Amino acid sequence: MPEGKTRKGQAVVMHGIGVSPGVVIGPVFLVESEAAIVAEQEISPEEIDHEISRFENALIETRRQIKAIQKELENRAAMTDASILDAHLMILDDRMLLDEVIGDVRTKRRNVEGIVKSVSDRYAGVLASLEDDYMRERVVDIKDVARRLLRNLKGSLDLSLGRLSQKHIIIAAELAPSDTALLRKDMVVGFVTELGSPTSHTAVMARALEIPAIVGVRNVTGNVSNDEEVLIDGNKGIVIINPTPLQLQEYGRVAETRRTIEQGLTILKHEPAVTKDGHQITLSANVETPEEIESVIKSGAEGIGLFRSEYLYLSRNRVVSEDEQAEVYGRVAEALAPASVIVRTLDLGGDKHFPPEERFYEPNPFLGCRSIRLSLLYPEQLRSQLRAILRASAKGNVKIMYPMISNVGEVIRANSLLEEAKNDLLKAGIPFKSDIEVGAMIEIPSAALTADTIAEHVRFFSIGTNDLIQYTIAVDRGNERVAYLYEPTHPGVLKLLQHIIEAGHRHGIWVGLCGEMAADPLLTPLLLGLGIDKLSMAPLAVPLVKDAVRKVEYSRARELAQLALTCTSAVDVLSHCRKLTREVAPELLELV
Repeated sequence: MPEGKTRKGQAVVMHGIGVSPGVVIGPVFLVESEAAIVAEQEISPEEIDHEISRFENALIETRRQIKAIQKELENRAAMTDASILDAHLMILDDRMLLDEVIGDVRTKRRNVEGIVKSVSDRYAGVLASLEDDYMRERVVDIKDVARRLLRNLKGSLDLSLGRLSQKHIIIAAELAPSDTALLRKDMVVGFVTELGSPTSHTAVMARALEIPAIVGVRNVTGNVSNDEEVLIDGNKGIVIINPTPLQLQEYGRVAETRRTIEQGLTILKHEPAVTKDGHQITLSANVETPEEIESVIKSGAEGIGLFRSEYLYLSRNRVVSEDEQAEVYGRVAEALAPASVIVRTLDLGGDKHFPPEERFYEPNPFLGCRSIRLSLLYPEQLRSQLRAILRASAKGNVKIMYPMISNVGEVIRANSLLEEAKNDLLKAGIPFKSDIEVGAMIEIPSAALTADTIAEHVRFFSIGTNDLIQYTIAVDRGNERVAYLYEPTHPGVLKLLQHIIEAGHRHGIWVGLCGEMAADPLLTPLLLGLGIDKLSMAPLAVPLVKDAVRKVEYSRARELAQLALTCTSAVDVLSHCRKLTREVAPELLELV
Protein backbone atom coordinates (compact mmCIF):
# COMPACT_ATOMS: atom_id res chain seq x y z
CA MET A 1 0.00 0.00 0.00
CA PRO A 2 1.44 3.46 -0.78
CA GLU A 3 2.25 5.84 2.01
CA GLY A 4 -0.83 7.64 3.24
CA LYS A 5 -3.49 7.73 5.92
CA THR A 6 -3.77 4.35 7.57
CA ARG A 7 -7.10 2.55 7.76
CA LYS A 8 -7.49 0.73 11.02
CA GLY A 9 -6.13 -2.79 10.89
CA GLN A 10 -4.51 -2.38 7.47
CA ALA A 11 -0.73 -2.54 7.05
CA VAL A 12 1.00 0.63 5.86
CA VAL A 13 4.67 0.65 4.86
CA MET A 14 6.58 3.94 5.20
CA HIS A 15 10.19 4.80 4.48
CA GLY A 16 12.80 7.02 6.09
CA ILE A 17 16.48 7.07 6.96
CA GLY A 18 17.74 4.30 9.23
CA VAL A 19 20.09 5.94 11.75
CA SER A 20 20.44 3.20 14.38
CA PRO A 21 20.29 -0.50 13.44
CA GLY A 22 17.96 -3.25 14.60
CA VAL A 23 14.43 -4.59 14.16
CA VAL A 24 11.81 -4.08 16.86
CA ILE A 25 8.03 -4.43 17.20
CA GLY A 26 5.94 -2.61 19.78
CA PRO A 27 3.02 -0.31 20.60
CA VAL A 28 3.17 3.36 19.66
CA PHE A 29 3.65 6.20 22.11
CA LEU A 30 2.71 9.24 20.01
CA VAL A 31 4.25 12.56 20.99
CA GLU A 32 1.74 15.28 20.19
CA SER A 33 2.90 18.15 18.00
CA GLU A 34 1.97 21.76 18.66
CA ALA A 35 -0.61 21.61 15.84
CA ALA A 36 -2.37 18.66 17.47
CA ILE A 37 -2.60 20.52 20.77
CA VAL A 38 -3.74 23.94 19.56
CA ALA A 39 -7.40 24.82 19.13
CA GLU A 40 -7.61 28.49 18.10
CA GLN A 41 -10.63 30.67 18.94
CA GLU A 42 -11.57 34.30 19.39
CA ILE A 43 -12.01 35.72 22.91
CA SER A 44 -14.04 38.60 24.27
CA PRO A 45 -12.41 41.71 25.83
CA GLU A 46 -13.48 40.42 29.27
CA GLU A 47 -11.49 37.21 28.73
CA ILE A 48 -8.15 38.88 27.91
CA ASP A 49 -6.88 39.10 31.50
CA HIS A 50 -7.88 35.50 32.11
CA GLU A 51 -5.92 34.34 29.03
CA ILE A 52 -2.84 36.29 30.16
CA SER A 53 -3.15 34.75 33.62
CA ARG A 54 -3.32 31.29 32.05
CA PHE A 55 -0.17 32.08 30.09
CA GLU A 56 1.70 33.24 33.19
CA ASN A 57 0.68 30.11 35.10
CA ALA A 58 1.85 27.94 32.19
CA LEU A 59 5.20 29.77 32.24
CA ILE A 60 5.59 29.02 35.95
CA GLU A 61 4.73 25.35 35.47
CA THR A 62 7.01 25.01 32.45
CA ARG A 63 9.94 26.50 34.39
CA ARG A 64 9.21 24.11 37.26
CA GLN A 65 9.18 21.10 34.94
CA ILE A 66 12.45 22.02 33.22
CA LYS A 67 14.22 22.67 36.52
CA ALA A 68 12.91 19.35 37.84
CA ILE A 69 14.32 17.58 34.77
CA GLN A 70 17.67 19.30 35.29
CA LYS A 71 17.76 18.25 38.94
CA GLU A 72 16.95 14.64 38.10
CA LEU A 73 19.61 14.62 35.39
CA GLU A 74 22.18 15.83 37.90
CA ASN A 75 21.08 13.21 40.44
CA ARG A 76 21.25 10.45 37.84
CA ALA A 77 24.62 11.57 36.45
CA ALA A 78 22.81 10.97 33.18
CA MET A 79 24.33 10.81 29.71
CA THR A 80 22.59 14.08 28.85
CA ASP A 81 24.21 17.08 30.50
CA ALA A 82 21.67 19.03 32.57
CA SER A 83 22.99 22.33 31.23
CA ILE A 84 21.61 21.60 27.73
CA LEU A 85 18.25 22.80 29.11
CA ASP A 86 19.63 26.19 30.15
CA ALA A 87 18.63 27.52 26.71
CA HIS A 88 15.01 26.55 27.44
CA LEU A 89 15.00 28.57 30.64
CA MET A 90 16.53 31.54 28.80
CA ILE A 91 13.67 31.44 26.26
CA LEU A 92 11.11 31.43 29.10
CA ASP A 93 12.79 34.58 30.46
CA ASP A 94 13.03 36.36 27.09
CA ARG A 95 10.98 39.52 27.72
CA MET A 96 10.72 40.40 24.03
CA LEU A 97 9.09 37.07 23.20
CA LEU A 98 6.85 37.04 26.30
CA ASP A 99 5.73 40.64 25.76
CA GLU A 100 4.91 39.82 22.14
CA VAL A 101 2.64 36.96 23.24
CA ILE A 102 0.86 39.13 25.80
CA GLY A 103 0.59 42.02 23.33
CA ASP A 104 -0.92 39.78 20.65
CA VAL A 105 -3.47 38.38 23.10
CA ARG A 106 -4.61 41.95 23.83
CA THR A 107 -4.66 43.23 20.23
CA LYS A 108 -5.71 40.13 18.28
CA ARG A 109 -8.13 38.84 20.94
CA ARG A 110 -7.42 35.17 20.38
CA ASN A 111 -6.87 32.44 22.94
CA VAL A 112 -3.32 32.21 24.21
CA GLU A 113 -2.69 28.74 22.70
CA GLY A 114 -3.07 30.17 19.19
CA ILE A 115 -0.89 33.17 20.04
CA VAL A 116 1.91 31.04 21.53
CA LYS A 117 1.83 28.86 18.42
CA SER A 118 1.97 31.78 15.97
CA VAL A 119 4.66 33.73 17.88
CA SER A 120 6.90 30.69 18.37
CA ASP A 121 6.46 29.69 14.72
CA ARG A 122 7.42 33.21 13.66
CA TYR A 123 10.57 33.21 15.80
CA ALA A 124 11.50 29.71 14.67
CA GLY A 125 10.97 30.64 11.03
CA VAL A 126 13.26 33.66 11.27
CA LEU A 127 16.02 31.65 12.96
CA ALA A 128 15.68 28.75 10.50
CA SER A 129 16.23 31.13 7.58
CA LEU A 130 19.55 32.40 8.92
CA GLU A 131 22.92 31.14 7.68
CA ASP A 132 24.18 31.12 11.26
CA ASP A 133 24.36 27.48 12.45
CA TYR A 134 24.18 28.44 16.12
CA MET A 135 20.98 30.43 15.64
CA ARG A 136 19.42 27.67 13.52
CA GLU A 137 20.08 25.22 16.35
CA ARG A 138 17.96 27.42 18.65
CA VAL A 139 14.90 26.55 16.51
CA VAL A 140 14.69 23.17 18.25
CA ASP A 141 14.83 24.87 21.66
CA ILE A 142 12.02 27.32 20.79
CA LYS A 143 9.81 24.53 19.44
CA ASP A 144 10.53 22.43 22.51
CA VAL A 145 9.55 25.23 24.90
CA ALA A 146 6.44 26.02 22.83
CA ARG A 147 5.32 22.37 22.95
CA ARG A 148 5.73 22.25 26.71
CA LEU A 149 3.88 25.56 27.17
CA LEU A 150 1.01 24.35 24.97
CA ARG A 151 0.73 21.09 26.91
CA ASN A 152 0.53 23.01 30.16
CA LEU A 153 -2.05 25.43 28.75
CA LYS A 154 -4.13 22.46 27.60
CA GLY A 155 -3.72 20.78 30.98
CA SER A 156 -2.09 17.72 29.43
CA LEU A 157 -0.03 15.43 31.60
CA ASP A 158 3.62 16.38 31.65
CA LEU A 159 5.23 14.39 28.87
CA SER A 160 8.13 12.46 30.29
CA LEU A 161 9.38 9.47 28.42
CA GLY A 162 11.02 8.54 31.72
CA ARG A 163 7.57 7.76 33.17
CA LEU A 164 6.56 5.09 30.66
CA SER A 165 5.46 1.94 32.47
CA GLN A 166 5.64 -0.45 29.50
CA LYS A 167 7.77 -0.80 26.38
CA HIS A 168 6.89 1.54 23.51
CA ILE A 169 8.16 2.79 20.19
CA ILE A 170 8.25 6.59 20.32
CA ILE A 171 6.83 8.35 17.25
CA ALA A 172 7.03 12.14 16.92
CA ALA A 173 7.44 14.95 14.44
CA GLU A 174 10.77 15.48 16.18
CA LEU A 175 12.18 14.78 19.61
CA ALA A 176 13.81 17.50 21.65
CA PRO A 177 16.37 17.12 24.45
CA SER A 178 13.87 17.84 27.22
CA ASP A 179 11.57 15.09 25.87
CA THR A 180 14.25 12.42 25.80
CA ALA A 181 16.51 13.51 28.64
CA LEU A 182 15.03 11.16 31.23
CA LEU A 183 13.86 8.26 29.09
CA ARG A 184 14.44 4.73 30.34
CA LYS A 185 16.14 2.42 27.89
CA ASP A 186 14.15 -0.55 29.18
CA MET A 187 10.86 1.17 28.29
CA VAL A 188 11.76 2.85 24.98
CA VAL A 189 12.62 0.27 22.35
CA GLY A 190 12.78 2.50 19.26
CA PHE A 191 12.36 5.99 17.77
CA VAL A 192 10.64 7.19 14.61
CA THR A 193 10.54 10.88 13.68
CA GLU A 194 9.36 12.93 10.74
CA LEU A 195 12.34 15.28 10.88
CA GLY A 196 15.99 14.70 11.55
CA SER A 197 19.21 13.46 9.99
CA PRO A 198 21.92 10.94 10.91
CA THR A 199 23.48 13.66 13.08
CA SER A 200 20.27 14.88 14.74
CA HIS A 201 19.64 14.68 18.49
CA THR A 202 17.34 11.68 18.02
CA ALA A 203 19.91 9.77 15.97
CA VAL A 204 22.74 10.45 18.41
CA MET A 205 20.55 9.49 21.37
CA ALA A 206 19.39 6.25 19.70
CA ARG A 207 22.91 5.13 18.84
CA ALA A 208 24.13 5.92 22.34
CA LEU A 209 21.27 3.82 23.80
CA GLU A 210 21.77 1.15 21.11
CA ILE A 211 18.09 1.08 20.11
CA PRO A 212 16.70 1.10 16.53
CA ALA A 213 15.74 4.48 15.09
CA ILE A 214 14.46 5.95 11.83
CA VAL A 215 14.23 9.66 10.93
CA GLY A 216 12.79 11.52 7.96
CA VAL A 217 9.52 9.52 7.76
CA ARG A 218 7.10 12.02 6.26
CA ASN A 219 3.70 12.37 7.98
CA VAL A 220 4.22 9.33 10.17
CA THR A 221 2.45 11.06 13.08
CA GLY A 222 -0.63 11.46 10.90
CA ASN A 223 -0.71 7.74 10.17
CA VAL A 224 -0.57 6.25 13.66
CA SER A 225 -2.47 6.31 16.92
CA ASN A 226 -1.37 5.54 20.45
CA ASP A 227 -0.87 1.82 21.14
CA GLU A 228 -1.12 0.74 17.50
CA GLU A 229 1.44 -1.94 16.70
CA VAL A 230 4.42 -0.82 14.66
CA LEU A 231 7.47 -2.63 13.31
CA ILE A 232 10.63 -0.65 12.56
CA ASP A 233 13.77 -1.76 10.75
CA GLY A 234 16.56 0.65 11.67
CA ASN A 235 18.92 -1.00 9.17
CA LYS A 236 16.77 -0.34 6.11
CA GLY A 237 14.76 2.67 7.33
CA ILE A 238 11.40 0.87 7.02
CA VAL A 239 8.33 1.45 9.22
CA ILE A 240 5.36 -0.93 9.04
CA ILE A 241 2.16 0.17 10.79
CA ASN A 242 -0.18 -2.71 11.67
CA PRO A 243 2.15 -5.38 10.20
CA THR A 244 0.46 -8.45 8.73
CA PRO A 245 1.19 -11.96 10.04
CA LEU A 246 3.23 -12.62 6.89
CA GLN A 247 5.31 -9.46 7.43
CA LEU A 248 5.84 -10.36 11.08
CA GLN A 249 6.96 -13.83 10.06
CA GLU A 250 9.37 -12.47 7.45
CA TYR A 251 10.84 -9.87 9.80
CA GLY A 252 11.03 -12.45 12.55
CA ARG A 253 13.24 -14.49 10.26
CA VAL A 254 15.34 -11.44 9.34
CA ALA A 255 15.68 -10.39 12.98
CA GLU A 256 16.69 -13.90 14.02
CA THR A 257 19.29 -14.02 11.26
CA ARG A 258 20.68 -10.69 12.35
CA ARG A 259 20.73 -11.73 16.01
CA THR A 260 22.65 -14.87 15.12
CA ILE A 261 25.15 -12.88 13.07
CA GLU A 262 25.55 -10.23 15.78
CA GLN A 263 26.02 -12.87 18.47
CA GLY A 264 28.70 -14.42 16.30
CA LEU A 265 30.38 -11.05 15.99
CA THR A 266 30.69 -10.71 19.78
CA ILE A 267 33.36 -13.41 19.80
CA LEU A 268 35.53 -11.07 17.75
CA LYS A 269 35.91 -8.63 20.67
CA HIS A 270 39.35 -9.86 21.67
CA GLU A 271 40.46 -10.89 18.18
CA PRO A 272 42.80 -8.68 16.11
CA ALA A 273 41.59 -6.94 12.97
CA VAL A 274 43.76 -8.98 10.62
CA THR A 275 43.02 -10.23 7.11
CA LYS A 276 43.06 -13.91 6.19
CA ASP A 277 46.57 -13.51 4.75
CA GLY A 278 48.00 -11.67 7.77
CA HIS A 279 47.64 -7.93 7.06
CA GLN A 280 46.68 -6.05 10.25
CA ILE A 281 44.78 -2.80 10.68
CA THR A 282 43.75 -0.82 13.76
CA LEU A 283 40.04 -0.28 14.52
CA SER A 284 39.19 2.46 17.02
CA ALA A 285 36.13 4.42 18.11
CA ASN A 286 34.71 7.93 17.63
CA VAL A 287 33.20 9.38 20.84
CA GLU A 288 31.96 12.63 22.30
CA THR A 289 31.73 11.95 26.03
CA PRO A 290 33.53 9.97 28.75
CA GLU A 291 30.25 8.10 29.32
CA GLU A 292 30.87 6.25 26.03
CA ILE A 293 34.00 4.50 27.34
CA GLU A 294 31.99 1.40 28.27
CA SER A 295 30.71 1.13 24.69
CA VAL A 296 34.24 1.47 23.36
CA ILE A 297 35.47 -1.39 25.54
CA LYS A 298 32.40 -3.52 24.81
CA SER A 299 32.88 -3.11 21.05
CA GLY A 300 36.46 -4.38 21.07
CA ALA A 301 37.78 -1.10 19.65
CA GLU A 302 41.46 -0.35 20.14
CA GLY A 303 41.13 2.98 21.90
CA ILE A 304 39.64 6.20 20.58
CA GLY A 305 40.55 7.49 17.15
CA LEU A 306 38.48 10.66 17.50
CA PHE A 307 37.48 12.34 20.75
CA ARG A 308 35.30 15.30 19.76
CA SER A 309 36.42 17.80 22.39
CA GLU A 310 33.93 20.48 21.29
CA TYR A 311 31.22 18.45 23.05
CA LEU A 312 32.52 19.86 26.34
CA TYR A 313 31.74 23.37 25.12
CA LEU A 314 28.49 22.63 23.30
CA SER A 315 26.93 20.67 26.18
CA ARG A 316 27.71 23.43 28.66
CA ASN A 317 27.29 26.41 26.29
CA ARG A 318 30.30 28.10 27.90
CA VAL A 319 34.07 28.16 27.85
CA VAL A 320 35.45 25.10 29.67
CA SER A 321 38.45 25.66 31.92
CA GLU A 322 41.81 24.01 31.39
CA ASP A 323 41.42 22.05 34.62
CA GLU A 324 38.00 20.72 33.57
CA GLN A 325 39.34 19.64 30.20
CA ALA A 326 42.44 18.02 31.70
CA GLU A 327 40.25 16.04 34.11
CA VAL A 328 37.99 14.73 31.31
CA TYR A 329 40.80 13.85 28.90
CA GLY A 330 42.81 12.26 31.71
CA ARG A 331 39.86 10.16 32.88
CA VAL A 332 39.36 8.80 29.36
CA ALA A 333 43.09 8.14 28.90
CA GLU A 334 43.35 6.24 32.19
CA ALA A 335 40.30 4.11 31.44
CA LEU A 336 41.60 2.99 28.04
CA ALA A 337 45.36 2.79 28.67
CA PRO A 338 47.53 1.49 27.09
CA ALA A 339 45.29 1.98 24.01
CA SER A 340 45.59 5.42 22.45
CA VAL A 341 43.14 8.32 22.72
CA ILE A 342 43.29 10.95 19.97
CA VAL A 343 41.83 14.26 21.12
CA ARG A 344 40.74 16.55 18.30
CA THR A 345 41.15 20.22 19.16
CA LEU A 346 37.94 22.25 19.04
CA ASP A 347 35.98 21.80 15.83
CA LEU A 348 33.55 24.64 16.43
CA GLY A 349 31.73 26.53 13.67
CA GLY A 350 32.25 30.13 12.69
CA ASP A 351 29.20 31.10 14.75
CA LYS A 352 30.43 29.69 18.08
CA HIS A 353 33.10 31.89 19.58
CA PHE A 354 35.17 32.17 22.75
CA PRO A 355 33.20 33.02 24.83
CA PRO A 356 29.99 31.66 23.25
CA GLU A 357 28.07 34.93 23.59
CA GLU A 358 30.63 36.67 21.36
CA ARG A 359 29.53 35.90 17.80
CA PHE A 360 29.80 37.42 14.37
CA TYR A 361 27.80 36.94 11.21
CA GLU A 362 29.08 34.28 8.79
CA PRO A 363 27.53 34.44 5.32
CA ASN A 364 28.62 30.82 4.73
CA PRO A 365 29.68 29.01 7.94
CA PHE A 366 30.82 25.90 6.05
CA LEU A 367 33.45 27.95 4.22
CA GLY A 368 34.08 30.42 7.02
CA CYS A 369 35.92 30.79 10.28
CA ARG A 370 35.64 27.38 11.91
CA SER A 371 37.76 24.63 13.46
CA ILE A 372 41.52 25.32 13.42
CA ARG A 373 40.94 28.71 11.79
CA LEU A 374 38.81 29.81 14.71
CA SER A 375 41.19 28.33 17.28
CA LEU A 376 44.15 30.21 15.78
CA LEU A 377 42.19 33.46 16.11
CA TYR A 378 42.12 32.80 19.86
CA PRO A 379 45.66 31.48 20.50
CA GLU A 380 45.43 31.65 24.29
CA GLN A 381 42.32 29.46 24.27
CA LEU A 382 44.01 26.96 21.95
CA ARG A 383 47.15 26.97 24.11
CA SER A 384 44.97 26.32 27.16
CA GLN A 385 43.38 23.32 25.45
CA LEU A 386 46.78 22.03 24.35
CA ARG A 387 48.03 22.28 27.95
CA ALA A 388 44.99 20.30 29.10
CA ILE A 389 45.67 17.55 26.54
CA LEU A 390 49.37 17.49 27.49
CA ARG A 391 48.47 17.13 31.17
CA ALA A 392 46.24 14.17 30.29
CA SER A 393 49.11 12.57 28.36
CA ALA A 394 50.81 11.83 31.70
CA LYS A 395 47.93 9.44 32.47
CA GLY A 396 47.74 7.47 29.23
CA ASN A 397 48.51 7.19 25.54
CA VAL A 398 47.12 10.54 24.35
CA LYS A 399 47.63 12.10 20.93
CA ILE A 400 46.60 15.50 19.49
CA MET A 401 44.83 16.13 16.17
CA TYR A 402 44.15 19.46 14.42
CA PRO A 403 40.85 19.66 12.43
CA MET A 404 40.11 21.23 9.05
CA ILE A 405 43.69 21.94 8.05
CA SER A 406 43.81 23.71 4.67
CA ASN A 407 47.51 24.61 4.46
CA VAL A 408 50.83 23.79 6.13
CA GLY A 409 51.01 27.23 7.75
CA GLU A 410 48.12 26.35 10.06
CA VAL A 411 49.96 23.24 11.26
CA ILE A 412 53.17 25.20 11.85
CA ARG A 413 51.34 27.86 13.89
CA ALA A 414 49.46 25.25 15.93
CA ASN A 415 52.70 23.35 16.60
CA SER A 416 54.31 26.59 17.74
CA LEU A 417 51.52 27.08 20.28
CA LEU A 418 51.99 23.46 21.36
CA GLU A 419 55.66 24.19 22.12
CA GLU A 420 54.60 27.23 24.14
CA ALA A 421 52.14 25.05 26.05
CA LYS A 422 54.92 22.57 26.81
CA ASN A 423 57.12 25.38 28.11
CA ASP A 424 54.27 26.61 30.32
CA LEU A 425 53.96 23.18 31.93
CA LEU A 426 57.74 22.78 32.31
CA LYS A 427 57.92 26.06 34.21
CA ALA A 428 55.01 25.00 36.41
CA GLY A 429 56.56 21.59 37.09
CA ILE A 430 53.49 19.75 35.69
CA PRO A 431 54.24 16.34 34.12
CA PHE A 432 53.37 15.54 30.50
CA LYS A 433 54.56 13.39 27.62
CA SER A 434 57.11 15.56 25.82
CA ASP A 435 57.10 13.55 22.56
CA ILE A 436 53.30 13.46 22.25
CA GLU A 437 52.17 12.51 18.72
CA VAL A 438 50.51 15.24 16.68
CA GLY A 439 48.36 14.66 13.61
CA ALA A 440 46.37 16.62 11.04
CA MET A 441 42.86 15.94 9.80
CA ILE A 442 42.78 15.91 6.02
CA GLU A 443 39.24 16.90 5.08
CA ILE A 444 39.75 19.73 2.57
CA PRO A 445 40.93 19.15 -1.01
CA SER A 446 43.73 21.71 -0.62
CA ALA A 447 45.14 19.73 2.30
CA ALA A 448 44.79 16.48 0.37
CA LEU A 449 46.68 17.88 -2.62
CA THR A 450 49.49 19.28 -0.41
CA ALA A 451 49.66 16.26 1.87
CA ASP A 452 53.38 15.76 1.15
CA THR A 453 54.16 19.19 2.60
CA ILE A 454 51.90 18.81 5.64
CA ALA A 455 53.30 15.32 6.38
CA GLU A 456 56.70 16.85 7.22
CA HIS A 457 55.20 18.50 10.33
CA VAL A 458 53.00 15.75 11.81
CA ARG A 459 53.21 12.13 12.96
CA PHE A 460 49.94 10.95 11.42
CA PHE A 461 47.03 11.85 9.14
CA SER A 462 43.37 11.21 9.88
CA ILE A 463 41.11 11.59 6.85
CA GLY A 464 37.73 13.17 7.64
CA THR A 465 35.74 11.82 4.72
CA ASN A 466 32.43 13.47 5.67
CA ASP A 467 33.78 16.93 4.85
CA LEU A 468 36.27 15.76 2.24
CA ILE A 469 33.45 14.27 0.16
CA GLN A 470 31.24 17.32 0.70
CA TYR A 471 33.93 19.79 -0.35
CA THR A 472 35.24 17.67 -3.22
CA ILE A 473 31.87 17.12 -4.87
CA ALA A 474 30.45 20.51 -3.75
CA VAL A 475 27.33 18.93 -2.26
CA ASP A 476 25.55 19.74 0.98
CA ARG A 477 24.81 16.30 2.46
CA GLY A 478 21.97 17.86 4.50
CA ASN A 479 20.17 19.11 1.38
CA GLU A 480 17.68 16.46 0.27
CA ARG A 481 17.59 17.86 -3.29
CA VAL A 482 21.27 17.06 -3.90
CA ALA A 483 21.82 14.29 -1.32
CA TYR A 484 21.98 11.71 -4.14
CA LEU A 485 25.24 13.36 -5.29
CA TYR A 486 26.95 12.65 -1.96
CA GLU A 487 28.90 9.57 -3.05
CA PRO A 488 31.77 8.20 -0.94
CA THR A 489 32.87 6.01 -3.86
CA HIS A 490 33.05 8.89 -6.36
CA PRO A 491 36.20 8.37 -8.51
CA GLY A 492 37.45 11.84 -7.58
CA VAL A 493 37.18 11.04 -3.87
CA LEU A 494 39.01 7.72 -4.31
CA LYS A 495 41.88 9.41 -6.14
CA LEU A 496 42.23 11.91 -3.31
CA LEU A 497 42.23 9.10 -0.74
CA GLN A 498 44.93 7.30 -2.71
CA HIS A 499 47.04 10.49 -2.90
CA ILE A 500 46.74 11.19 0.85
CA ILE A 501 47.62 7.64 1.87
CA GLU A 502 50.59 7.41 -0.45
CA ALA A 503 51.88 10.83 0.67
CA GLY A 504 51.67 9.83 4.30
CA HIS A 505 53.49 6.55 3.72
CA ARG A 506 56.21 8.27 1.68
CA HIS A 507 56.97 10.34 4.77
CA GLY A 508 56.85 7.39 7.15
CA ILE A 509 53.63 8.34 8.98
CA TRP A 510 50.49 6.27 9.46
CA VAL A 511 47.18 7.27 7.89
CA GLY A 512 43.77 6.77 9.48
CA LEU A 513 40.20 7.52 8.42
CA CYS A 514 37.47 8.67 10.80
CA GLY A 515 34.51 9.62 8.60
CA GLU A 516 31.31 7.63 8.05
CA MET A 517 33.08 5.62 5.32
CA ALA A 518 35.01 3.87 8.10
CA ALA A 519 31.80 2.39 9.54
CA ASP A 520 30.56 0.82 6.28
CA PRO A 521 31.73 -2.82 6.07
CA LEU A 522 30.97 -2.85 2.33
CA LEU A 523 33.78 -0.32 1.88
CA THR A 524 36.23 -1.94 4.31
CA PRO A 525 38.04 -4.07 1.68
CA LEU A 526 38.31 -1.01 -0.58
CA LEU A 527 39.90 1.10 2.17
CA LEU A 528 42.20 -1.78 3.12
CA GLY A 529 43.28 -2.07 -0.49
CA LEU A 530 44.01 1.63 -0.73
CA GLY A 531 46.47 1.15 2.14
CA ILE A 532 44.69 2.75 5.09
CA ASP A 533 46.33 1.90 8.44
CA LYS A 534 43.55 2.74 10.89
CA LEU A 535 39.76 3.11 10.80
CA SER A 536 37.80 4.94 13.50
CA MET A 537 34.01 4.72 13.79
CA ALA A 538 31.01 4.62 16.14
CA PRO A 539 31.54 1.77 18.64
CA LEU A 540 28.47 -0.10 17.33
CA ALA A 541 30.13 -0.52 13.91
CA VAL A 542 33.42 -2.01 15.13
CA PRO A 543 32.35 -5.70 15.15
CA LEU A 544 30.90 -5.45 11.62
CA VAL A 545 34.03 -3.85 10.21
CA LYS A 546 36.29 -6.30 12.06
CA ASP A 547 34.35 -9.18 10.55
CA ALA A 548 34.81 -7.66 7.08
CA VAL A 549 38.56 -7.35 7.70
CA ARG A 550 38.95 -10.91 8.96
CA LYS A 551 36.94 -12.45 6.10
CA VAL A 552 38.93 -10.95 3.22
CA GLU A 553 42.45 -11.51 1.91
CA TYR A 554 44.60 -8.40 1.65
CA SER A 555 45.63 -9.43 -1.86
CA ARG A 556 41.97 -9.37 -2.96
CA ALA A 557 41.45 -6.01 -1.26
CA ARG A 558 44.41 -4.63 -3.24
CA GLU A 559 42.91 -5.97 -6.46
CA LEU A 560 39.56 -4.35 -5.60
CA ALA A 561 41.21 -0.97 -4.94
CA GLN A 562 43.13 -1.07 -8.22
CA LEU A 563 39.94 -1.97 -10.08
CA ALA A 564 38.00 0.80 -8.30
CA LEU A 565 40.58 3.40 -9.33
CA THR A 566 39.86 2.60 -12.99
CA CYS A 567 36.07 2.95 -12.62
CA THR A 568 34.29 5.95 -14.08
CA SER A 569 31.31 6.05 -11.70
CA ALA A 570 30.57 5.72 -8.00
CA VAL A 571 27.88 3.13 -8.77
CA ASP A 572 30.40 0.84 -10.49
CA VAL A 573 32.79 1.07 -7.54
CA LEU A 574 30.03 0.26 -5.05
CA SER A 575 28.90 -2.64 -7.21
CA HIS A 576 32.40 -4.18 -7.10
CA CYS A 577 32.52 -3.67 -3.31
CA ARG A 578 29.17 -5.39 -2.86
CA LYS A 579 30.23 -8.27 -5.11
CA LEU A 580 33.35 -8.96 -3.04
CA THR A 581 31.38 -8.75 0.22
CA ARG A 582 28.83 -11.23 -1.15
CA GLU A 583 31.67 -13.64 -1.87
CA VAL A 584 33.64 -13.36 1.37
CA ALA A 585 31.14 -12.21 4.03
CA PRO A 586 27.56 -12.51 2.71
CA GLU A 587 26.13 -12.30 6.24
CA LEU A 588 27.10 -8.62 6.36
CA LEU A 589 24.61 -7.83 3.59
CA GLU A 590 21.85 -8.58 6.11
CA LEU A 591 23.20 -5.87 8.42
CA VAL A 592 23.88 -2.94 6.07
